[in-house]
Amino acid sequence: MATTSELATIATQLTYFKAPADGSKPYIDINSDVLKEEDGRNWTKEVHDITIENLRGKEDSVKLDTHGFQFLKGTSKHKSFASEEEVKAEYYPESVELIKKLLGASRVVPFDHTVRRRRPDELDDGPAKRQPVPLVHVDQTPTSAFTRVQMHMPAEDVPALTKKRFQIINLWRPIGRPAWDWPLALCDFTSVDYKRDLVPTTLKYPDRDGETFNVAFSQNHRWKYLRGMTPDEFLLIKCYDSQEDGKTALLTPHTAFQDPSTPPDAPLRESVELRLLVFYDY
Repeated sequence: MATTSELATIATQLTYFKAPADGSKPYIDINSDVLKEEDGRNWTKEVHDITIENLRGKEDSVKLDTHGFQFLKGTSKHKSFASEEEVKAEYYPESVELIKKLLGASRVVPFDHTVRRRRPDELDDGPAKRQPVPLVHVDQTPTSAFTRVQMHMPAEDVPALTKKRFQIINLWRPIGRPAWDWPLALCDFTSVDYKRDLVPTTLKYPDRDGETFNVAFSQNHRWKYLRGMTPDEFLLIKCYDSQEDGKTALLTPHTAFQDPSTPPDAPLRESVELRLLVFYDY
């Protein structure tokens, strides 16, 4: 296996968003078979050659509030991630305590999780068969972040909670084996032009509309990853932060990607991401 020095960077391709030709707001109809490229959407994809820096050996060079993501070490007590009920009963509480301790949050509320297991020969990406997402994106926009608070918190608490700082954080970790296969790449927030690069996109659900950010390509983007992340390592991904002070990272675009340095006998990627509302007393 190649040494860390040989893998300081890797060359690959990432898939970005391309805006609708008619200038209309982009959307995805969740009810459609979006795996068939253009079905269910009014925008297209474009592939770009990208160099990604491997942070193995310099994991501490990125921080959540500066770059929008952070790599940390820590084993989960819950291991299997085989049952929705067990994940909620066991993984949710330990993750709440972990995030409170790490970030100094006063209140942490998990509202969703996804277990991803790559299946190269399957097109089905239904709720029980989620696969890695090979598209540069950000899970939340400011609009959808406020909606999440309204959806998941008591109505009487919402005004006070949204007057102070709150975030949406994804807690991501490999399951059972290192994530050599189709790992996750993160875009340094300091290389993102918030107004130009991030494009609000409507998600058309059966009962409501949501919103996410698609991401337009920029040569300024600086991409990072941690090669061969183990289940004893985890990643915090910032999807939203209300602290718009001009100094704090508000989010980080991210995507799964095909790593050309993946060992040929590497097991298929399995991972879990837990989405959390994170509230502060300031």
